[in-house]
Amino acid sequence: MSDALSEVRNVVDQKPPFSSIVSYVVIKYLARIVFFLYFRTYVRNAKALPKTGPVIFSPVHRSNLDVPIVGSNIRRKLHYLGKGSLMTNRFTAWVLRGCGCIPLDRDSRADKLALDASLKALKEGKTLAVFPEGERKSGPEVFPMLDGAVWLSAKANAPILPVGIGGSERAMPKGKYIPKPRKIVILYGDLIPAPQPQEGAKRVGRSEIRKYSEELRVTLQELFDEAQEIAGSRNEKG
Repeated sequence: MSDALSEVRNVVDQKPPFSSIVSYVVIKYLARIVFFLYFRTYVRNAKALPKTGPVIFSPVHRSNLDVPIVGSNIRRKLHYLGKGSLMTNRFTAWVLRGCGCIPLDRDSRADKLALDASLKALKEGKTLAVFPEGERKSGPEVFPMLDGAVWLSAKANAPILPVGIGGSERAMPKGKYIPKPRKIVILYGDLIPAPQPQEGAKRVGRSEIRKYSEELRVTLQELFDEAQEIAGSRNEKG
């Protein structure tokens, strides 16, 4: 880990400076307005997100637009893992700390660092974005879930909020850097309680986690299908 990144990781646990928090608020609400005007953003069931307490925010992921467009429309600050290299510059570190970015060194024990940082954020009562498919995908089918989201849910006793995002891939698919003005729809599902150990067990077993992950995949597919349908019909109407 570079000295610069080590310094960032040492200070990221501290409260961001007031100026950084102000920049986050300004950026968030300006982005919300811009996204609404350009993408005609539509959000449904946003009240499913609790006002306080740890929550694992689990959306489908089809575009680089997903994080900023969801982050600007969510009621709470959305925390997420980001490339630590982005925060070795003082200015970007100042902005990203205020926006909820948790720096991750991908070149050094990436999985352990990701898990440790994610658990710490949840135990502090934060809303943490975890893409259960693992990375940005393409197409209408929700891919098999990685177990990370459910494992974190069980470990931190944090509920999971499934989220379908429709239209973002049409607006900016992989390989494109200039988004098109397409309707984007964000559908919040119902909050899913954290899995609990079976009677007599100290922790949630691997088979239960896999079963829970599959149930999450089915729920996300339903939300994704509905979000895509709404976005598609509204794009056709112009």
